[in-house]
Order: sequence, then structure tokens, then C-alpha cells
Amino acid sequence: MVLSSCNFVYNFVELRVMFFEEGSRSTRRSHKGKDIYFRTADLPSSPTHICIFEDPACTQFLPLAYFRPVYNLRCGITSLKEKIILQFPGAGVTIHCRSYLAEYMRLRNPQFRVNEIPGKECLFVNGRVVAGEPLKKAVSGKRTSDVVYMKGDVVVAARVSGANLARLKQRLSDVLTAADFDGIEREEVDADVVSYVWDVVQRNGREISADFEVLFGKSRSTKRRTKLKEGSNNGAYLLNAKRVSIGSGTDLNPGVVLDAREGPVVVGENVTLFPNCTIIGPAYIGDGSSVKVNAQIYPGTSVGPVCKIGGEVEGSIFHGYSNKQHAGFIGHSYVGAWVNMGAGTNNSDLKNNYGRVRVQTKDGIVDTGLQFVGLSFGDHAKTAINSMFNTGTIVGVCSNIFGFGFPPKYVPSFSWGAAGETFTTFGLDKAVEMAHRVMARRKVTLSETEKKLIGNIFEMTADERRRRGMPA
Repeated sequence: MVLSSCNFVYNFVELRVMFFEEGSRSTRRSHKGKDIYFRTADLPSSPTHICIFEDPACTQFLPLAYFRPVYNLRCGITSLKEKIILQFPGAGVTIHCRSYLAEYMRLRNPQFRVNEIPGKECLFVNGRVVAGEPLKKAVSGKRTSDVVYMKGDVVVAARVSGANLARLKQRLSDVLTAADFDGIEREEVDADVVSYVWDVVQRNGREISADFEVLFGKSRSTKRRTKLKEGSNNGAYLLNAKRVSIGSGTDLNPGVVLDAREGPVVVGENVTLFPNCTIIGPAYIGDGSSVKVNAQIYPGTSVGPVCKIGGEVEGSIFHGYSNKQHAGFIGHSYVGAWVNMGAGTNNSDLKNNYGRVRVQTKDGIVDTGLQFVGLSFGDHAKTAINSMFNTGTIVGVCSNIFGFGFPPKYVPSFSWGAAGETFTTFGLDKAVEMAHRVMARRKVTLSETEKKLIGNIFEMTADERRRRGMPA
């Protein structure tokens, strides 16, 4: 059954927000942003301009934050950036990022200003904030003076104008620290701020449900365009159909089960759900993705766009254009863009003693305080068949893992090698060639800007390879 209806668009014309998925400019032309409308009466008064900024903690999200600012990480249906923009409709937007990302972000986001702020007043919002009602309430009141909103020692947001703003404009080529906001009145607020990748993964199920209410809830629409019924729909079975949203052009095959009893199931446009796959909400499948025969998608999973997913996936996030289409388990993991996982790839997300997971990062060991932590898997990384990963493993960008046994719990970016053996460096030329080849198969062009970005990241990660005895 191919669905021709689309409930991603609502007939409220007071305000329009455009979202673009992970990919290059050519990708945006072929996978267009969703138009999301809101009643003006539902929204608080908003600032005229916001700046979504990165702070020094962005490095705690590596390797996932090498190819993107932290606020471009997906958490739920939307990214952290999109959640912030939804709270301040009508405002102009500046996205602030580390200097080496600026050219790439301008290419990818022509609708936003990058590292430049117009005017004489601005609301700064930390890109690590999981934005929602608490943030909106905290910063929406009228004030006659500048203020910095703090959670402990973290700058959550700041209303800044005049000389204070002029000073901050000079600092936009680097991450913004709490010291950059010195001299401005401070106020403690309640806000949800993530500090590591596993914090994003842990919140994903909750945020799918929250995003569903914002995008598709009763307060946003009195009409549902998708004609779905409880139970069988031409052989596909829906449980709690009122919490299922399916985009136009999606192929819903016999034997598919969409179970929204414990949370919503949102399926994008032009998705293929192969026979006998099961998706249990809260879950999100992005535009152009495929869920393979007998796949089992468990709660807390976000996928896409343009991913191929098979086997068993639980509580995990896949960025765009990544494949895990064969048997194998991926749980409580965050997988970057342009990843391919060979058949039988598995990860552990729970220690045998059920203890708290400690993660080896590039700078040292971090106690997550969590019982379930899976992979942090960088962009453009690949695994061979039957690869397996220990609890809390980090795999760097542009790495290639093969062989039997567990690789180290920290695999530097641009690594090449077999588990249990000494890794060597996957050279820059080879990494660029592979990225070009893989992207071309999806009819996406690797731009000169992206080639330059890969080269910059290769240089930035040289020291972590040296420290592990690899050629830089």
C-alpha cells in the first residue's frame, strides 16, 4: 500500500519554519524541508534575532561533532537546533560554530547567517540545550537590561544588546565561554542541557514523543490528513493508529506492524517498510529510508533520512545516508552520516555485571552513570561482516574496522585495521576517495568544501593517532 496523503503540512499560515535534513546542497533540492505551521496566538512574544552558539563542551561530543556543530545532532524527530528555532518563531537566526566548520555550514545553510549577527540586540541560546517549555518560559519575559541565564556554570541563554553585543560579535570565530558573558547580570534557570552523546541517546524516546506533540498534536491541527485506521490496513497492522503519522509516497507492505501504544510512530515521505518489519514507538523513520524484511525497531529509535535499516535496533539514532541493513544488533548508540555496517555487526550496550558504563574518550575515561550505553560511531566509518563492539565503544570518523574480536574501546579517527591487531592510518586521499565513491552511489556530490573539511579533520585528529602509536 502506497500512501499519497501527507500530514507533515498543516494549514496554519501565520508562520512558516523550514527544516533541511542531513546532506549537501544537492540533497536539499531533492529532499525538501518540511513546512510546519503554527497559530500565532499559541506562541509567546519572541526576540527579533537569536544566535545558537557552541561552547567549549562541544568537544565532549566528538567524534559526532567533527562534521557538525553540536546543535545539528538529532534528538527525537528534530535536531537540537530545530527545537530551539521552534521556540522562537519569526526571529532571525544566526548559527555559530567552530571556525573550521563555518564554510561548510554556509554551504549547507544558506537560509541562516553563520558567525555573524545583525542589529543591536540578540538572544544567545546554547546549542546543547534541549529546548522546550522551560527554556521558553525562562527567557520570554520582558526586561530592561541584559541578562545571562545560567544552569550552574553553563550559559544556557543570554539577552544581550548594545556594547555587550558588540563585544560578543568580535568573539564569534571561536567557541563562546562563560567568561565571554562576564559583566552581565546572571540569573539561574531550569533547563535541560546535554553534556555527552549518550545524554542525547538517553533522551531520544522522550523527545520523539515531545516532537510529535509539537508537530502533530491536537493543539497544532484539527485535521489529520493521513487516512489510517486501527488494526489492518491492507495487511499492515497499526496499534493506536491515532499516534501513527505516515508521509506521502510511503510503501506500507503486508505484515508491517506499527505499534504506537507506548509512544508515537512517525514515518516520513517515500519510505519503504518491507513485509513483516516491526516498529515500536516512540520511533521516527526519516524520508527516503528503508526498513528491511523482519527488521525489529524498538522504542527510542530515530533513523534517516535515506537510511537502510535491518536486523535489530533499539534506542539508537542514525544520521542520514547510513546503512545497517543486515542482521545484527545496534542498541543505545549514536551513528553518524554516511556509515555502512556490514552483515552481522553487533554492539554491546550492557555490561555483564549490570554496572555503570565507563567510556574511554579521546581525553580520558568518563563514568556515564548509565547502565545502557552503546556505540558512538563517527561519520563515514565502516565495519566489515561480523564486527563486534564492546559496551560504550567510540569509533572515529572515516575509520574502517574488520576482523574478529573486539577492537579497542576508543578507535581514533582515520583508523584502518583488524580487531586485536595494531591499527594503521587510513590516509586522507583514500578517505576522500571513499567518501566520493559512496556519496556518488546516492547521487550526492562531494563538494570541494567537504573535501577541505575532511582534510581539516584529518589534521585535527593527528595527535590522537600519534598517542596510540599510529602514523599521524
